[in-house]
Amino acid sequence: MAALSGKKVLLGITAGIAAYKTTFLVRLFIKAGAEVKVVMTPAAKDFVTPLTLSALSNNPVFYSFVGKEENEELWNSHVELGLWADFMLIAPATANTLSKMADGICDNLLLATYLSAKCPVYFAPTMDLDMYQHPSTKENIEKLQSFGNICIPATSGFLASGLEGEGRMAEPEDIVQFIEADLLSKLPLKNKKVLITAGPTYEAIDPVRFIGNHSSGKMGFELANRAAQLGAQVILISGPSNEKISHSFIKRIDVISADEMYHATHKSFEDADIVIMAAAVADYKPVEVSNQKIKKSAANLTINLVPTQDILASLGSKKTKQFIVGFALETNNEVENAEKKLVAKNLDLIVLNSLNDEGAGFQKSTNKITIIDKFKKKSEFSLKSKAAVAQDIFDVIISKLHE
Repeated sequence: MAALSGKKVLLGITAGIAAYKTTFLVRLFIKAGAEVKVVMTPAAKDFVTPLTLSALSNNPVFYSFVGKEENEELWNSHVELGLWADFMLIAPATANTLSKMADGICDNLLLATYLSAKCPVYFAPTMDLDMYQHPSTKENIEKLQSFGNICIPATSGFLASGLEGEGRMAEPEDIVQFIEADLLSKLPLKNKKVLITAGPTYEAIDPVRFIGNHSSGKMGFELANRAAQLGAQVILISGPSNEKISHSFIKRIDVISADEMYHATHKSFEDADIVIMAAAVADYKPVEVSNQKIKKSAANLTINLVPTQDILASLGSKKTKQFIVGFALETNNEVENAEKKLVAKNLDLIVLNSLNDEGAGFQKSTNKITIIDKFKKKSEFSLKSKAAVAQDIFDVIISKLHE
């Protein structure tokens, strides 16, 4: 359930018998990697307890405008709850609550939160079959959908009244699958394949020593994570790095040397739609690699180096449909050198960062970048976390793809 990973879910629970199923809903969202907060109508507490939901969600449960903490009264802000969420799900959504939502009636915390929410709102109706078929219910559902809310239709089955028919709330697994499918369908990189390189390369001198650099891979890993969050299928080719990633849309391929990275990128290049070369690939490698550890002696040691294969240039020369992004880490004449690289390697964008900028560069959790497109248009960004930098880079890529 990759689309739900990292999402902030606000679950609204109303007073229907199906409220008991919300315990399973909370667990499914948590298992999918989401964070869950629960807001209830006061009457919903008769069907499922706040204590149970709090224990499952690892968050306080809200059901009134005023709460207490250590004998102090606290205001539960419906505005903050609505702003916090990536999406709100009202399940079960009773006929009473649907009617109030449709008419803008605000007589409890859940309804106030709904009216304040800026995020997408899903609702899963539940009621007896005659109530579900009543014209007023149908009208309310249609009205809510006209507002942009998304209905998860009720199903047929045995109802609390003992009757059988339409009006049963969708099962928790089906609700979660419905939301995930809807979220995925709206992601800007759905069906796109993204190839990303990250980290350093190590060029062996002998079985013990190597030529390398200080790249941690953080930037490339954040880019891979962001691409997956946007719906892309990601191939992440990483040199030696301690960074971890677990998104199900990301396939990680580990390499060590520049030659290994060259072959791995070329193998995946043809199918890629977007290519981002964030790895700090060694420019040189030893001519000869000793089979045994080189012993220290009084004499000077000379190592003859030859250039490694230019991965970025080789990909740029064979691109067809691919949108290629390169990185330039510079220490002098930064913009000039980046623009030369942009042209020479047939790139669509180049991301410039300078070691002269405090907080940028290797082994840092932050970065400061300038993005230059093939028309030499520059977009400068302030110092940010590398996760935020990854968002900026993909915002520019997506905007360019739609030009």
